[in-house]
Order: sequence, then structure tokens, then C-alpha cells
Amino acid sequence: MEQLLDVIVNYIGAWGYPAIFLGMALESACLPVPSEVIFGFAGYLVFLGRLEFAPAVAAGVAGGLAGSIAAYAVGYYGGRPFVEKYGKYIFLSAGHVAAAQRWFDRYGMKATFFSRLLPVVRTFISLPAGFARVDFIRFVLYTVLGSLPWTILLIYAGLLLGEKWAVIYAVGHRLNLGIAAVLVVAILLFYAKKRRTRSDRD
Repeated sequence: MEQLLDVIVNYIGAWGYPAIFLGMALESACLPVPSEVIFGFAGYLVFLGRLEFAPAVAAGVAGGLAGSIAAYAVGYYGGRPFVEKYGKYIFLSAGHVAAAQRWFDRYGMKATFFSRLLPVVRTFISLPAGFARVDFIRFVLYTVLGSLPWTILLIYAGLLLGEKWAVIYAVGHRLNLGIAAVLVVAILLFYAKKRRTRSDRD
């Protein structure tokens, strides 16, 4: 893992925005590339003045969309049997795909948006969206809107932390869990309010 992190950091340091794009494309295409490192180090480069904040965010979102479209296409054309048979060759965990499938089965198209803030699920959610052959335009829209908060948050955190940007990776798992908890509560409150509104109308 340390060697992987060094490769990511060196590549982004050398190539900047294209490296951010490629790294996020790989992560969103279900490969084990940590977005915390990509965005955290990108934020550090913004801190140093070597990158600009808005283009870094744009590169991250665009890369995430490209990878998500690739995963969607695999799910759309190959289906779950294809992923289960050949996924192991590109480090696709059956358990992770199953978790993303459960999330999608429960929340449908909305999962494409909300899951971008969840650990593990955000990396694999495009596959069940492809399995279900959801509307492509809506899929793209939800993917972009869902990716923006996570991208902005991590790059800005790297900017604020400066030379201590690596803390983002160290606490990334806890941060993911915290965001997931807040998101779950928000969803529950939303549906509770929706049910009360329906009850009042009845």
C-alpha cells in the first residue's frame, strides 16, 4: 500500500490535473485507488500554488464520471454473471458488489447520488446501476452531483492541512463512517417527513 501511495503522489506531482483525472477514473471503475490520497495531495498542491482549486475539482469529478461510465457499461453489457466470473481478475470483491447491489435495490436511482459519500459503496455503485440499465442521462447527472461534495471536501481539506495533508488518508476511514452516519440519518428524516406529509393529506 505504501508503494501504491508513493506512485500516486509522484504521478500527481509530475502530471497534475491529468493524473487526478486518471486516478479518479480508476477508482470509480472499481479499482483499489484511494480517493483520499488523490484529493488530499491535490489539495496540498493547491496549497503550494502548483494547482488551482477549481480545475482540480473539475479534473476529479470528470475522472470519477469517466470511471463510473466504464463501470456502468460493464454492468449494462456484461451483467452480474460477467462481473462475478471475471471481476476477481481486476480486484473486484463479490462482497463489495453485493453491498452496492443491496444499496441500489433499496434506494434505486437515488443511490447513485447518495452513495458517492459512502465508503466502499461509492466505488461500486455504478455496476448495479448498469445491471438495472437505468437511464444513462440521469445516471450521469446523479453521478456528477453526488461526486461534487466529496471532491470539494477532500481537496479543500488538503488545502487547509497543507504539509499535513496525509492526515486525510490516516483518518479517511473514520471520516467515511461519520459521513455515512450523517447521510443515513438525513435519509431517514427525509422519509419520515415524507410519510407525515402523506398522512396529513389523507
